Amino acid sequence: MSSEIPEENDKNIEIWKVLIKALESARGNGTSMISLIIPPGDQISRVTKMLAEEFGTASNIKSRVNRQSVLGAITSAQSRLKLYSKVPPNGLVLYTGTILTDDGKEKKVNFDFTPFRPINASLYICDNKFHTEPLTRLLESDDKYGFIVIDGNGTLFGTLTGNSRQVLHKFMVDLPKKHGRGGQSAVRFGRLRMEKRHNYVRKVAELATQLYIDPATNQTNVVKLVDVSYGGETGFNQAIELSAEILSDVKFVQEKRLIGKFFDEISQDSGKYVFGVEDTIKALEMGAVEVLIVWENLDVNRYLLKNRATDEIVVKYFDNKDAKSEVQEETPLLEWFTNEYRNFGCSIEFVTNRSQEGSQFCKGFGGIGGILRYQVDIRSFDEPDDDDGGDFSEDSDSD
Repeated sequence: MSSEIPEENDKNIEIWKVLIKALESARGNGTSMISLIIPPGDQISRVTKMLAEEFGTASNIKSRVNRQSVLGAITSAQSRLKLYSKVPPNGLVLYTGTILTDDGKEKKVNFDFTPFRPINASLYICDNKFHTEPLTRLLESDDKYGFIVIDGNGTLFGTLTGNSRQVLHKFMVDLPKKHGRGGQSAVRFGRLRMEKRHNYVRKVAELATQLYIDPATNQTNVVKLVDVSYGGETGFNQAIELSAEILSDVKFVQEKRLIGKFFDEISQDSGKYVFGVEDTIKALEMGAVEVLIVWENLDVNRYLLKNRATDEIVVKYFDNKDAKSEVQEETPLLEWFTNEYRNFGCSIEFVTNRSQEGSQFCKGFGGIGGILRYQVDIRSFDEPDDDDGGDFSEDSDSD
């Protein structure tokens, strides 16, 4: 786990999600892991005094091992706080303590950083894990768009926030069709038909008020009306597509456009694309990757392995279930990309599998790929593999 945290002016908020995920996965023994969040406007002196009091309380812990772990974590937190004369404008986040590695060994870690936006939460917890809930809430997009998809068969209510599309509610309706008879029956059936249509629209309006309108402000803001060819979730997807201009800053739309561009390069056989762990790593090392595209849940680790016979260190990439022995160092590939992508001169985009394009990218292309600066012959990457022991990629360690 790396302590390198992006600065607050880093535009790619998705990177923070990867680092928070690494924090969430860490575990320790007893209560040796401290989560400390100081909001803007608070005083370093107050927190320092609080930690001194906690140190006194922790000195009474009966278990010697647990007592030493907690006291060590508090001491580390006190040391990190000495680096700050005052709380930064956006607040201060600190995680410190002793975690357990995958092979059961203990490892001391320290993370302290300023959030990219003000964090209005105060937190101090000693536990066997890091508490990142306030950071997760901080990463949630402030912009939420509501969608109402209505036709003669029913209505769907949904929201779009960042790259998350959610169906809130949907219901079907059976409206009477036009009656073919003439005379008084036609008038009566026409009146009943209009009455049911009116009741249907009124129900839609009531549900819209319940789902979307804040009673405190009672404000509505309809930003666009679009004509869709379908109802239900198909119509929901079409409505998002037709609203792309207004939703240009929404992550869901940006993701669809990015992966669409990646697919265009493939369909045109331009040679300016790459996918798969092995080929993507090699393209990165060539400096050919302009945009690195990675699934946010990519389950691949980067291993430093030592050859016992030659003492040579090699780098290999496996998914978790294929991890092998003689591991010198293990890092989730997502985390490694987060820390190293700048060294390859590329930008990085994390995508989900929630859109149709994202799902196709994850399932069909392994959830990793890139758009290249120039044409590269991918076939030239293929080399005979002397090790038939598994599906992995390998390069020499240049660390």
